[in-house]
Amino acid sequence: MNIQIRNPVAAKPVDPRADGEGSVQVKLDPTQVIDTAQVFAVYGKGGIGKSTTSSNLSVAFSKLGKRVLQIGCDPKHDSTFTLTKSLVPTVIDVLESVDFHSEELRVDDFVYEGFNGVMCVEAGGPPAGTGCGGYVVGQTVKLLKEHHLLEDTDIVIFDVLGDVVCGGFAAPLQHAERALIVTANDFDSIFAMNRIVAAINAKARNYSVRIGGVIANRSEGTDEIDRFNEATGLNRLAHLKNVDAIRRSRLKKMTLFEMGDDPEIVAVQNEYLNLARTLLTGIDPCEATPMKDRDIFDFLGFD
Repeated sequence: MNIQIRNPVAAKPVDPRADGEGSVQVKLDPTQVIDTAQVFAVYGKGGIGKSTTSSNLSVAFSKLGKRVLQIGCDPKHDSTFTLTKSLVPTVIDVLESVDFHSEELRVDDFVYEGFNGVMCVEAGGPPAGTGCGGYVVGQTVKLLKEHHLLEDTDIVIFDVLGDVVCGGFAAPLQHAERALIVTANDFDSIFAMNRIVAAINAKARNYSVRIGGVIANRSEGTDEIDRFNEATGLNRLAHLKNVDAIRRSRLKKMTLFEMGDDPEIVAVQNEYLNLARTLLTGIDPCEATPMKDRDIFDFLGFD
């Protein structure tokens, strides 16, 4: 399948305060723009299954013949362990080992090949309370570009920890073409999704990132997700039900594509493959308007 990969638009050199009222965001260094691959950033409430979603989506892309790089952006560096079967060293760890002289590093010091050829990088993070995750993301992209790794990549997936609570962990939005939001069919997940929409919209003022859509996860139904999507302008791209194989895959340190051919598992694999195909062919951005906190509380808070 020969599909044209669209290049993201270069970052616009504008006042960083445009990211939002009172923002003190640092603008993206133009030399760190990823302009040779489709780039997706995966967000969602903490514990919602972003790493599971990212890893299986990475495999789905690779099954479709794409060269995939997954970048974990969580200090606990567990985004890629079902792909690599281990907790790999982080970029920040290996840079520290050479006193931040990146020229001393080899590619295999920080890039690890996972299942079906997916290349895996864990950005890591500063010690708790001592720094900014945005700096780590920037250093990771810089290191990848210095070693020309992005030139041989079709798909880059940033797996970003938890809810968007600071500009540092919104930093992958400076690189992404589309942001994907993982949510369950419950109040807390949808409330977090609403805040994430606001963060993405803020970054979209400066950068090419746009909301790609919503991935329903760990949910038998999607009624509340769909109701919220209709009210705000979002679009559901996939529905991954709460099947036990997903839980077991994490315990076995495997992706779902390694879990056999049980019909329930195959159904989930096919959902990931269909999602990957949809993303490859290109999706129109969602023109979404988030609710105020009080409004979403009333919208979701009563039966």
